[in-house]
Amino acid sequence: MKYITEVIYFSGRVQGVGFRAATQRLARGSGVCGYVQNLTDGRVEVFATAEVASIDRLIVRLKGLFGDGISDVQRLPRIGVEEFSGFGIRR
Repeated sequence: MKYITEVIYFSGRVQGVGFRAATQRLARGSGVCGYVQNLTDGRVEVFATAEVASIDRLIVRLKGLFGDGISDVQRLPRIGVEEFSGFGIRR
């Protein structure tokens, strides 16, 4: 299994709609470790470590849940793999 770390930015109507809680639930169910947090510019940041397929699945599921509320997704790979013991919500 090859693990990667990505920082993923979701734009659109993603704050105040349960996006972080849904991300945490889906990530934990998919074996994705890391965190999710709101940013002051209105985006949501997801820091994710997992297999590529697991991160892909997480994004697809979030798009399915929040549909048109997500206007853009930016995926930025990180060099190296960050280690987390689970998936949390940062405030």
